[in-house]
Amino acid sequence: MTLDATLKEAGLSPAVAPHSALGPVARASRPGRAPPRVSFEFSPPKTPEAEESLWQTIRRLEPLAPEFVSVTYGAGGSTRERTHRTVLRMLQETTLRPAAHLTCVDASRDEVDAVIRDYRDAGIRHIVALRGDPPGQIGGRYQPRADGYRNATELTAAIAGIGDFEVSVGVYPQVHPESPSVANDIEVLKAKVDAGATRAITNFFFDIDGFLRFVEQVRKAGVTIPILPGIMPVSNFKGLRKMSAACGVTLPDWLGNLFDGLDKDPDTRRLIACAVAAEMCASLEDEGFSDFHFYTLNRADLVYAICRVLGVREAA
Repeated sequence: MTLDATLKEAGLSPAVAPHSALGPVARASRPGRAPPRVSFEFSPPKTPEAEESLWQTIRRLEPLAPEFVSVTYGAGGSTRERTHRTVLRMLQETTLRPAAHLTCVDASRDEVDAVIRDYRDAGIRHIVALRGDPPGQIGGRYQPRADGYRNATELTAAIAGIGDFEVSVGVYPQVHPESPSVANDIEVLKAKVDAGATRAITNFFFDIDGFLRFVEQVRKAGVTIPILPGIMPVSNFKGLRKMSAACGVTLPDWLGNLFDGLDKDPDTRRLIACAVAAEMCASLEDEGFSDFHFYTLNRADLVYAICRVLGVREAA
């Protein structure tokens, strides 16, 4: 019996069945489909060797024409000068649209405002406004300075008041470690939008169903700004477990099982990391999401491969 006859006997149309038989990754890469929009996050380098590696990563990913790229701001503002220098170099030497992270931690309002004006005067038009972590304490207890901004909402308002910026803010698909509830997190997000936020970027996550429930609640609350899923393709599961514990991200059992027994096999871990992230993005595309923010960890290989799977190609 031919394939068409088999499909007809099963009550399926031959024209429809080939598509329906594809998984989300294959559907994401079929010809004629518009690729998603992507953005990348980098961290400012600490050493000359790290700087060389970062710029190799930037040059590798630049031809993919991301919507924007962001540069992080270390705990307690510890990378303030390196962040500023990296963002300015991107602006001057690349075709990228850089966004600078900015936090409230360990700085007065006057000091933060001066940084905002510096970015404005340099031509930066996008800031990622975050409360930030205490120095050396990712996920540590935050204590605002008496003369500083208390939170990301106040910081967002300050940015919007100083210049015509895009302002991206962070959200947690799972409850923020210091929040009593998802409802509280949504109220905080609404306050950020009222203060001038134009986009939300999620912390990394692996629970797609939980993310979709969160977005549904956000939309029901009347928040309409874009929400970009934050995707972290991590091949070091031990490091991921430590990072997740610090910021309250739950890791599903299936993810740990995939990496079990591969401590001494980095090549296979990278392949698995790519497969997991590509499948997540493709599944989220099926749910209507078309923008993805990648936490690159200053490496290009995994992110480039994932973008390739999703149909993102070098700009002509």
